Amino acid sequence: MARRFDPFTVDRRQFLGLAAAGGTALLAQPLLSGQLLAEPAPQKAAFGIPVEDLQAVMAVAMARGGTFADLYFERTRSVSLSLEDDKISRAYTSSDLGMGVRVVKGDAVGYAFSEVLDLKAMKQAAATAAAIADGKRDGKPATVQVAKLPKYYDVDYRFAAIDLAKKKALVQDVNGQIRKKDARILKVNVSYADSDREVLILTSDGLLAHDHQPMMRLTAACVAEQGGRRETGSYNIASRHGFDLFDPKTVTRLCDEAVRRTVGMFEAVTPKGGEMPVVLGAGPSGILLHEAIGHGMEADFNRKNTSIYATKIGKPVAEKFVTIVDDATLPDARGSIHVDDEGTSGQRTVLVDGGIMASYLHDRISAAHYGLKSTGSGRRESFRHVPMPRMRSTYMQPGPHRKDEIIASVKKGIYCESFSNGQVNIGGGDYTFFLKTGYLIEDGKLGRPIKDVNLIGNGPDTLSKISMVGNDLLIDEGGWTCGKNGQSVPVSQGMPTVLVKSLTVGGAA
Repeated sequence: MARRFDPFTVDRRQFLGLAAAGGTALLAQPLLSGQLLAEPAPQKAAFGIPVEDLQAVMAVAMARGGTFADLYFERTRSVSLSLEDDKISRAYTSSDLGMGVRVVKGDAVGYAFSEVLDLKAMKQAAATAAAIADGKRDGKPATVQVAKLPKYYDVDYRFAAIDLAKKKALVQDVNGQIRKKDARILKVNVSYADSDREVLILTSDGLLAHDHQPMMRLTAACVAEQGGRRETGSYNIASRHGFDLFDPKTVTRLCDEAVRRTVGMFEAVTPKGGEMPVVLGAGPSGILLHEAIGHGMEADFNRKNTSIYATKIGKPVAEKFVTIVDDATLPDARGSIHVDDEGTSGQRTVLVDGGIMASYLHDRISAAHYGLKSTGSGRRESFRHVPMPRMRSTYMQPGPHRKDEIIASVKKGIYCESFSNGQVNIGGGDYTFFLKTGYLIEDGKLGRPIKDVNLIGNGPDTLSKISMVGNDLLIDEGGWTCGKNGQSVPVSQGMPTVLVKSLTVGGAA
């Protein structure tokens, strides 16, 4: 499940959105030397480990007849600052280092990891993972070839090179601006997090891929009071861009949005519930696309026949103007990756093409099952976890309609601006989402803000009821984190303005 960071909404499925799974700056010792990048058979690799040692570990991993294996190295460093009651309340840095070995035999997977990177420990992990197989390997180890990766974000940038005083000044600036914007603001929480993450993947077919994955997030949350009534709201911005993203214009916009989404709730009403047209606003409404539709298109659920989309490839699932994409290539997006955690290059995958179900999201295992190539969707939380099919940046392509045209077509309904949480049954596609901010639509115009509203529906049914798609696609800039099988990974999502002609709205009786 994906959730945008909301410090005032906490339940068992809340994701704190503390950027990506960390990362460390490699200022003193690069992960890869220039020689490694240039030579087809390099002499040195990650953390100074000779390539012959990596090949020795791989030989142990494949010794019992596995059909595929990979070595995954990760070094991470992250920094976090929090401000509360006008003071820095928390500041910490964390680091992590380790490697994992995965061995695949058919559909069976063996996995082990080590936090020690000496040859003995790595071989021991490889032997443990290899126990999934029972046979003997034929042939010699593959020649190591360095992958040439695309570039969707700056791999040379290091957040660790930014002085901590600048990060402290940033959160203090946000706090000061918000305090001045509205006298009703009682409390301000500001949090900043950044991370530098280095990964290196060596596969049994000889592919060696390296990536640096920077990440940062800035969040402002408010509590306001009016006439004895309190309301909360927040806004956050997350990206793989550098620290200079937070220029004065961007910081002011973040502060304005946090305050608007807080004090605007004093005018909010709870609409009467029932079946009605629902307009999903551009940007954050992509959460519904991610949860109710995207997870069902991950290939492991379909391979195991637990997804409602398991028999839908090549069949119509929506109107012809509906195209849904999962994309690793958006510049600086939180969900973008140059390479997935199995060594496959990041790419753009069309899931629904002109209303027709076109593809699932594949890792190596599911791709082999279907006789296809991986879509670069094999992702893991860290070296302690096995990869599986995951989303990256999921969004709907722009359609033929204008936003004002879509709203004007609704006589009575609601407009959804942002969501805070929800639950989804991936197998059946049933979902419930809580609307954080939105508006009434009356006679084709936006009316009063609304609150205490749930959307209740079914993913495939909702997809089939999309009757208008706007031309205003917006990729949400928030710090979304997706959880699946106990693992969390950073993602992005987006939508143009979309009309669903009928949804169940839970509101006042």
